[in-house]
Amino acid sequence: MKKRILIITTGGTIAMKYDKNFGILPNDELIEMLHSFPQLQDVAEINVCEFTNIPSPYMDPEKMFALGKLVEEKIIDYDGIVITHGTDTLEETAYFLDLMLSTRKPVVLTAAMRSGSELGLDGPRNIVGAVRVASDDITSDRGVLVVMNDDINCARDVVKTNSGKTDAFETPLYGLLGIIDPDKVIFYRERIIKETIKTDQIVTNIDLIKCVSGMGSHHLEASINRNVKAIVLEAFGRGNVPFTILPTIKKALDKNILIVVASRTYTGRVLPEYGYEGGGRYLADMGVILSGDLKGPKMRLKLMLLFGKLKKTELVKSYLLEQNS
Repeated sequence: MKKRILIITTGGTIAMKYDKNFGILPNDELIEMLHSFPQLQDVAEINVCEFTNIPSPYMDPEKMFALGKLVEEKIIDYDGIVITHGTDTLEETAYFLDLMLSTRKPVVLTAAMRSGSELGLDGPRNIVGAVRVASDDITSDRGVLVVMNDDINCARDVVKTNSGKTDAFETPLYGLLGIIDPDKVIFYRERIIKETIKTDQIVTNIDLIKCVSGMGSHHLEASINRNVKAIVLEAFGRGNVPFTILPTIKKALDKNILIVVASRTYTGRVLPEYGYEGGGRYLADMGVILSGDLKGPKMRLKLMLLFGKLKKTELVKSYLLEQNS
């Protein structure tokens, strides 16, 4: 018996075509294609729901939260859900949903690096692959997945590593979870970290600031003046920052603004190793939280959910410290 799979569309390049006057733009033909695509009908019983049709950079945490609520509502009636999405923010939406959802049923995000007008378009193949993964019994209880280019990646760790190639999505630190072969779906490993943050609201006034050589404190000052709940600093290496911004970090901490340090490197953890002014150990002693291996954009989203659930800075800080222990 065929599985019942719901495809939720959100827009992105996978739903775009080339216009000679304006370039690549959103298009309304994806839903029609999904209803009539024979390769999909061979895999599962398909229904389609349009959530939105926007370019990927237009996706924001409020829309991610609403999308998660829609998935929670719809998945009761289906064996799995596939979400088509733009590639620019796909890894963020996938991780946000992975934290938010508690279902054991498959939730799979997919996308396209090439629009519907380009030679060798990858969208249809990626959609079929995602539906195959969502329809397979072996996919149960694996968290939110990202399927691109016949690869299966974990939402927490997947990264878009290239701006144009069809194999742009990878998991640099841990490797992919599995692959899609012509005859079957194959998983090589389980996801390493499982975490769910159930909340009825999110707090979005959380900033992300990337450290660069010779930086000043004006970005931090702007965040402080905006009364943000937390600031994620993408620091150098193991979690080190220029000593010149330390007074402003202290100012933020004194105002009960949570500071979390992630690494701007592609792989590796932040650790309290360096004791010089601005080093990771020095920051930890100041009261800054280190993010482990979780990178800045995803830590920002995690904090939005944590503040929505726990409300108080002290409780969020205790939660993160417990995870680090």
